[in-house]
Amino acid sequence: MNFSLRKDAAMPHIILPPAWQSDERNAAPEYVYRNRRAFIRTLGLGTVGVTALGAAMCESEATAAFDTPDGPLDTIPPNAPRDGYPATRNAAFEVPERATTDRVLASSYNNFYEFDGASKDVWPLTEPYEPFPMTIDVRGLVESRQTIDVASLIRSMDLEERIYRFRCVEAWAITVPWTGFPLGKLIERCKPLSSATHVRFVSVSRPKQMQGIDSQPWYPFPYYEGLRMDEALNELAFVATGMYGEPLPKQNGAPLRLALPWKYGYKGPKAIVRIEFTNRQPGTFWNDLQPDEYGFLSNVNPNIPHPRWSQATEELVETGQRVDTKLYNGYGEWVADLYPDEPREPRGPMAR
Repeated sequence: MNFSLRKDAAMPHIILPPAWQSDERNAAPEYVYRNRRAFIRTLGLGTVGVTALGAAMCESEATAAFDTPDGPLDTIPPNAPRDGYPATRNAAFEVPERATTDRVLASSYNNFYEFDGASKDVWPLTEPYEPFPMTIDVRGLVESRQTIDVASLIRSMDLEERIYRFRCVEAWAITVPWTGFPLGKLIERCKPLSSATHVRFVSVSRPKQMQGIDSQPWYPFPYYEGLRMDEALNELAFVATGMYGEPLPKQNGAPLRLALPWKYGYKGPKAIVRIEFTNRQPGTFWNDLQPDEYGFLSNVNPNIPHPRWSQATEELVETGQRVDTKLYNGYGEWVADLYPDEPREPRGPMAR
């Protein structure tokens, strides 16, 4: 078992900022210079070509050439199904000790490497991405292969709302009201064989719509994750189709993603397009890349430090407050029996 990276050292290839660097909140929004560079690339101009354009083309004119969403809540796909929204809240899943995170913050502070692996402010980059229509291919140890239309799937399910803690391996945390349905309902529809012991999930990979795929060739996209069948069928495992009473914004994983609140956030793949059932433990994206820092289980556990920092505390993003990390992120009553070997006392980092 192993876990990954902290808030400001987040994943591979991220450079720690020097102490003299200005706070990012005082800088121009990242999407401003990103779109200017994209505009220049589209024209096929290098430095000389840009100079030749002359001063007549100002920064605002360059950025105006590309549409960007007006805000992080303007990325909800207009053709997303809205049947069942807002859903009834399931009172069994509450977080009484914390306030729900501000909706704008939860939609503008997130990882989605397919758009950008060096920033959490990815929503301005999502305009080209079209989550609908989308399908999920069901393969592997199943009664029969099938392809499921995501919009039809969402409309066919009884949606509910659950408030879950969300804990990133980078040691930051938010609290989110997800809308969706139990993962077990989707697995039931997939009709796996009794010989299936694990389930693998693969995310969408569209280089023309997701600029981070081609710009980060060191990552083996598409993203892929996996669960044991007993984990996938646990009551907590949730397919999120929305948040805050509306369908998911693009940057939060539209059209659907997994919400697994007892695990670190990277275990919940976004925009799932393939589900495979197997009788062996599948590889996972980060474990294959960094086996010393990411494990297959990746349960939230303050007793297992990351090789480069402690996981004993976490930062609440909205307030900056540091609080103690709860074993299984506070969901032990649902999942502790699944992990008899999980350390209950402090120990060293994961062994190689």
